[in-house]
Amino acid sequence: MLNQSIDKTGDWKQQMSWKTYQCDQCSKRFLRKDALKIHMRTHSGEKPYQCDQCSKRFLRKDALKIHMRTHSGEKPYRCDQCMKRFRESSKLKIHMRTHTGEKPYSCDQCTNHGSALKFHMSTHTGEKPYRCDQCTKSFIQSYALKCHMRTHSGEKPYKCDQCTMRFIHTSARKRHMSTHTGEKPYKCDQCTKCFSQKGHRKSHMMTHSGEKPHRCDQCTKRFSLTRYLTIHMRTHSGEKPYRCDQCMRCFHLGSSLKFHMTTHTGEKPYRCDQCMKCFSQKGTLKHHMSTHTGEKPYRCDQCMKCFGQKGTLKTHMMTHSGEKPYSDPSSLCVHMLKHTLRRGSGTL
Repeated sequence: MLNQSIDKTGDWKQQMSWKTYQCDQCSKRFLRKDALKIHMRTHSGEKPYQCDQCSKRFLRKDALKIHMRTHSGEKPYRCDQCMKRFRESSKLKIHMRTHTGEKPYSCDQCTNHGSALKFHMSTHTGEKPYRCDQCTKSFIQSYALKCHMRTHSGEKPYKCDQCTMRFIHTSARKRHMSTHTGEKPYKCDQCTKCFSQKGHRKSHMMTHSGEKPHRCDQCTKRFSLTRYLTIHMRTHSGEKPYRCDQCMRCFHLGSSLKFHMTTHTGEKPYRCDQCMKCFSQKGTLKHHMSTHTGEKPYRCDQCMKCFGQKGTLKTHMMTHSGEKPYSDPSSLCVHMLKHTLRRGSGTL
């Protein structure tokens, strides 16, 4: 009969020899038969424990119990340093390191210390073992793949309790909530501008530093953010992933599609509170407001003349450069038609 206790101070290999229950799929060993039984579900895909709120299924009963807290809002584990609460004791344990400064996992490739060592190691190996079977995109973490799959399925499990909007990520919902609260906790220390998201402040800071670390390998143009480079690359590839389901027209940007949709719906949600004029784009309203305030934030660095709109400044700059973009008469006619359409119908 096996000794039920294992000497915690003993040699690791000796302790491993006590694990008599072995998985015949991956050779992993377990101390108890029931532990092996639970493990086998990772191979069979069996998830016997189902949530009665959202039908999600789990391998273990304790995993279901933790999940139920996402519906009840229960967070029984509290940090005694900052009073932050957590659903799981393991999450509290990791959080405590932000107070103690403890970084127990050391990378043997570089000097990095952190709690997410496995994730960090992928920066050295380049390994992305979790691949999407819909578009062959690969990910470092299984959770990242799980979230990505929602872009294919259309699933948006996280709902805003203030409006009807739904989100793929809980972090996206959290960011969205600032549009209701108006909270902008991230302040630029260069110009005191405030932002609702940390990432937006980081992007903004590059306007002060002028840093543009991401370069296009097709035309050597540089960008401050990866997403700007990704969008720019579509001008080379011709990719237009955003399609209108009304007229099948395709666009490089999601925002361009959103703006285009107003030509079908006629929606103009942005209203001037000075003259009640309505606009389909927030940026157009912002430009319009300068006609009331007299503000001219765009200044020519050649002659110091100021303008209410960026496009007007750009046109003005041609008087200094001598550039004539419409040297072809037919191109000029098309350009002038755009102004006529804007005045006549409000659409392009």
